[in-house]
Amino acid sequence: MTSPARRHFERVSAAQAAADAGDAPMQGEAYELMQAALFEDYRRLKSTQSMEKKAEIKREILPNYAEYVAGVLEAGQGAQDDVLLRIMLWRIDAGDLGGAIAIARYALKHSLTPPDQFERGTAAIIAEEVADQALKQMDDEGTDSLALLAHLVEVEHLTASADMHDQIRAKLHKALGYALRVANQLDEAHASLTRALELNDRIGVKKDLERLERELKQNAAKPTG
Repeated sequence: MTSPARRHFERVSAAQAAADAGDAPMQGEAYELMQAALFEDYRRLKSTQSMEKKAEIKREILPNYAEYVAGVLEAGQGAQDDVLLRIMLWRIDAGDLGGAIAIARYALKHSLTPPDQFERGTAAIIAEEVADQALKQMDDEGTDSLALLAHLVEVEHLTASADMHDQIRAKLHKALGYALRVANQLDEAHASLTRALELNDRIGVKKDLERLERELKQNAAKPTG
């Protein structure tokens, strides 16, 4: 386990490197050390076939990057940082949506671009990957549904003005609609699922929309007072 003094040093070093870089690409010893660690961890993940096992490995290794991320977010001026964006994606895969969104705020604010192997832009990656993870978490009994809803609302807000394929935005609205439904916000859920269907008529929400519309009609017919 890393000592508190070591963690403090890693955070301060990352913050200094991020501040020194300004809006130029990240460089310096702190960044190079993280790049080297990332390369080794990436090789380990690449040799693992099971997606479930990959997620377990990511949960195991992500704390090793926590101080670096904290330092960059604290003092960064918008330097292009492939390590930071990779960690954002790994946090999503590991189920840490809150941690991923903390990076997403910074990445979108400063228009950071994803590593070369990704064909989608940063906003599209965040929208689609968070939506996929949220839909997966909805099936888990221990999920904090209100926290999940808050994450989806923030991602929708963060990416609302970004250009992306309609299918990706549809998936985000689908996840948001389901989360709103769980929270019993039926009108808002109906609006989100309707929007998902408008963007992609094969998104798979038609039956859920029909059920939701019946429920809304039933609620409207109930006597008040």
